[in-house]
Amino acid sequence: MSHAVPLVTSRDIESARRLIESQRLSFEVPFDNLIGIHEGGRLVATAARSGFVLKMFAIDEAYQGGALLGALATELVGLGRAAGHDTFFVFTRPEHAGAFEQINFRLLASDGPVALLEYGGGLEAYLAAHAHLRRPGRNGAVVANGNPFTLGHLYLVESSARQVDTLYLFVVTEDRSVFPFAVRYRLAEQSTSHLRNVAMLETSRYAVNAAVFPSYFLKQRDEAALAQMRIDLRLFGAHLAPAFDITARFVGHEPSCETTAAYNQVMAEVLPEHGVALVEIPRLEDESGFISATRVRDALARGDFDTLAALVPRPTLAFLRSPEGAAIAARLTSSATRS
Repeated sequence: MSHAVPLVTSRDIESARRLIESQRLSFEVPFDNLIGIHEGGRLVATAARSGFVLKMFAIDEAYQGGALLGALATELVGLGRAAGHDTFFVFTRPEHAGAFEQINFRLLASDGPVALLEYGGGLEAYLAAHAHLRRPGRNGAVVANGNPFTLGHLYLVESSARQVDTLYLFVVTEDRSVFPFAVRYRLAEQSTSHLRNVAMLETSRYAVNAAVFPSYFLKQRDEAALAQMRIDLRLFGAHLAPAFDITARFVGHEPSCETTAAYNQVMAEVLPEHGVALVEIPRLEDESGFISATRVRDALARGDFDTLAALVPRPTLAFLRSPEGAAIAARLTSSATRS
């Protein structure tokens, strides 16, 4: 059997595209590595890596069922580890999940036409790192981006915490927001420090991560987005909820963002299958409407601190007045001016 080699020439890349599309898969760019295996001068197997996601596995039908899948995965894992990753995701059709399990991938979630598997001990390491937060009881969860943390977020957390023994506040780790993760986490922690039954933790790649749920950050709502939502929620329901005895997930009513409203609807369908109830909390509002992070960012771009003082907790307001906050404000102002 030939070894997997990088595919870098335009001819090789086009051959990979044809092979991938012949398997009814999409050729997705960008990627960090594209590799292939040739037999008799012909490309018979290919796959790619984008960050910690392994994708576009395609093997000519005449060569399926052999060792080529393992050879492709081994090469991509080696390249990924050299790039600093130690755990990898792969998405495939459910009927192919067993083939990946035979080469030491673990099935994390499956729904409809999509199965998500992991190579490496990432999920176990994540749960072990947060084992000290586990508390028995009737527990709930809030998953928040907090871009930045507002009085609306605080109202949701306070309202939810009153209904459970322990409330786990998961802050989205993915750094695709105006406010960096470290800032979002710190402001959420400081703003909720008076709530003794709230436990803070980051989502890592196991909830609202761009690898699993890119449409959350792109604000898309289509069939692909709905499939991503369902996998994200299966992952939460099958692994995070039982690890922390979570039986309720609290969300704010969503009046404006179609993506978030659709996500809430899918939650109501999927989570009860895992023993998790969806509890929708009415959004906090004032005379100008619902208090949201969008309103906060708009006010920050205008330098309107009188409005900001009525929209955010004191830790967030203090940050917005700081030099670090001023730098974010300048970027928002520049972006608003360009648009």
